[in-house]
Amino acid sequence: MKIYRYPDKALLQGIITRPTKDAAELTSTVAAVLARVKNEGDKALLEYERQFDHVDLVDGLAVTSAEFETAETLVSDELKASLQLAHDNIARFHAAQRYEGIDVETAPGVRCWQRSVPIEKVGLYIPGGTAPLFSTVLMLATPARIAGCSEIVLCTPPQRDGSVNPAILVAARIAGVSRVFKLGGVQAIGAMAYGTESVPKVAKIFGPGNQYVQCAKQLVSLADVAIDMPAGPSEVEVIADATANPVFVAADLLSQAEHGVDSQVLLVTTSERLLTEVEQEVAKQLEALPRKEIAAAALDNSRLVLVQTLDEAVAISNLYAPEHLIIETEDAEVLAQKVVNAGSVFIGHLTPESAGDYASGTNHTLPTNGYATAYSGVNLDAFCRKITYQQITPEGLNAIGPAVELMAEAEHLDAHKNAMTLRLKSIL
Repeated sequence: MKIYRYPDKALLQGIITRPTKDAAELTSTVAAVLARVKNEGDKALLEYERQFDHVDLVDGLAVTSAEFETAETLVSDELKASLQLAHDNIARFHAAQRYEGIDVETAPGVRCWQRSVPIEKVGLYIPGGTAPLFSTVLMLATPARIAGCSEIVLCTPPQRDGSVNPAILVAARIAGVSRVFKLGGVQAIGAMAYGTESVPKVAKIFGPGNQYVQCAKQLVSLADVAIDMPAGPSEVEVIADATANPVFVAADLLSQAEHGVDSQVLLVTTSERLLTEVEQEVAKQLEALPRKEIAAAALDNSRLVLVQTLDEAVAISNLYAPEHLIIETEDAEVLAQKVVNAGSVFIGHLTPESAGDYASGTNHTLPTNGYATAYSGVNLDAFCRKITYQQITPEGLNAIGPAVELMAEAEHLDAHKNAMTLRLKSIL
């Protein structure tokens, strides 16, 4: 981890830079895979599964009912109970986000209203390459079901034996998903975007992934399907002062570093002592991690930053716009009010990011790579559309008709004007 002590503004851009692949090379590789999926359908999917996931899916891409039943026997009762608890908390938080609609008379006789309508077909991408993220199934399928989406399609990479991790299937059943396909990476995104013989086309794709998956989502969103947000390699920032526990801070940094080699973690602190102790503690805890090599590679992309004040720390954070922000300071709740760019904020010494990843109830599918400056994390609204309605009475025509005529005429749109003029004459 690179250390910056009291950096000046000229260094800030370098501090907040994420590790990325060459954009042109990445786009070219991803576009080629998407083109084959679009043109060749299942044939391309099966070939890419052999190439990338090293599995020959002789029995097809779809998970069968028998595989769901087998999965139930392979997951412990304790883990099932934990999945149910997490699902219930996620459902409780997201159900509270229901939009009840508005109905307003904007002028006498002019009624405008809005209602929320669920997206009919959604696709969920669940990473499974180095870690089977069954928690993401709950994070995406639970609000989709609450929103009322009529078709929920889930794609996730198969294991080497051609099966799907059983906890993913159990989580899918708990959250109300029945259509699961054994597909990973770019080919999964292409399948849901274009539709194939086996995989239905959806209207919107959700889910995190590596840089290839993120690039695929962005490319298909140009013409074929909507996406939730750019959600790529995971990242966390910790703001800490001298009251923070270095053991906790180190654990928080490593909890994101172990996600993938292209993950990034950032500590910004006002305490030289804490910075030194965290550096030592990270090295100590790293040795005990089964995913040590992955976390170590991510730490090469990571930074420890020492600043004079917590206001400076927040300023760097708002510039960085982290996916996850943990505030481990004496006045954490007050400091949190100054945050304007972050995917999700974790306040206080006893609130680890892993709580939000699993069971607190908030959603862990969040914007990365600085997109938190413009995007929200997944929420109930992400699975809905807002449709507006209007209805005008004769009184309403008189109230706004002349203004509509004048504005249309001024824009040289005579047909627009005529549509109103004819109606005004009809009520004379």
